Amino acid sequence: MNLSSEQIDELRELAGSRHAPADVVLRARLVLWAAEGRRRKDIAELAGVAPNTVDRAKVRYLAGGIAQLASRKPGRGRDQVPRGRGAA
Repeated sequence: MNLSSEQIDELRELAGSRHAPADVVLRARLVLWAAEGRRRKDIAELAGVAPNTVDRAKVRYLAGGIAQLASRKPGRGRDQVPRGRGAA
């Protein structure tokens, strides 16, 4: 995976962020490690994910950069948990 120095810097900043969502930080790390030339199996072991998760992160990044790493998948969405009094 060949990335420019600007792309690497942008990914490093995101991968080290304490304010970005954890899933986005993880995807940024996966892409960075791939750009360093690490094997997908090694990346998966290091991150504690399946090898196809590494592939999906790379494909997402190549399709749309940082914005694509942060986008949510289309679908049903998350279940809402009721809050406040009377929530059972």
